[in-house]
Amino acid sequence: MKLTSEKLPKNPFYASTSQYAAKKQKFFQWKKEKTDHYTHASLVDKALQLLKERIRKGDHLAYFLQGQLYFEEGWYEEALEQFEEIKEKDQQATYQVGVMYYDGLGTTLDAEKGVDYMKKIIDSPCPRARHLKFAAAYNLGRAYYEGKGVKRSNEEAERLWLIAADNGNPKASVKAFYWHSEACGNGNLESQGALSLMYLYGQGIHQDTEAALHCLREAAEQGNVYAQGNLMEYYYKMKFFTKCVAFSKRITDYDEVHDIPMIAQVTDCLPEFISRGMAMNVSKHLILFYFKACRLNPALADELHSLLIRQRI
Repeated sequence: MKLTSEKLPKNPFYASTSQYAAKKQKFFQWKKEKTDHYTHASLVDKALQLLKERIRKGDHLAYFLQGQLYFEEGWYEEALEQFEEIKEKDQQATYQVGVMYYDGLGTTLDAEKGVDYMKKIIDSPCPRARHLKFAAAYNLGRAYYEGKGVKRSNEEAERLWLIAADNGNPKASVKAFYWHSEACGNGNLESQGALSLMYLYGQGIHQDTEAALHCLREAAEQGNVYAQGNLMEYYYKMKFFTKCVAFSKRITDYDEVHDIPMIAQVTDCLPEFISRGMAMNVSKHLILFYFKACRLNPALADELHSLLIRQRI
């Protein structure tokens, strides 16, 4: 699989380039197929004039935007020169410099240098680097996966891609699905539970509820508490209350203090996710009331259950 660097994420702190230039009517229309009196080349020239004027007035954002304009136009040498000038003050420029060294854009390919810049973004305490960290994690994972600039490590690549996937990065989600599939095929119960949720919510794969439920049921039967909790939640949302209560009763019977270490040892699942599965449990009191109602008056309980499903109560 050929992997590419993650594009520069949108910065929540700055206006985008198009917003920045929107003061000029139809100024930043980048569609090359436009046949009106604004050609693409003339728009680029006008944008550069505006940005240079802003730079002369001391607008720091304009420095980056000029470099980004060069980058988008494929003028990589000019872009790199611009980014290099401001990389110590602008986290976005630092990110772009890392991408350009890793991919050899406008300079000799230097993967180690690219990796160093990505690590700098990930480790940066600066709030303005926050939106870049997940993309940098994906790129660094790519480096470990390809063995460029660092020693090849599928484990480290997976760890970094999972970090990136937490932010909804679709590429990272695809790789996370791949690695969980591999682990699931090798009998890893934790990955089977993770795989089922990726099917359920369409992360890294097309949404497939049937496959998700199949994986969830198998994982739940083998003792994956997180799968049990998610299966219970699914049944609750779908108003399959009898099945929901059955799984909820099973989770209720666990002793959080004593059972979590034992379950983790037996199933090889992470204690954190065992705890999450237990935390998803429907209120214990509701379960007890449900069973009590069924014992006292099964017919009435069944009737109320039917009314609840039909949203009459």
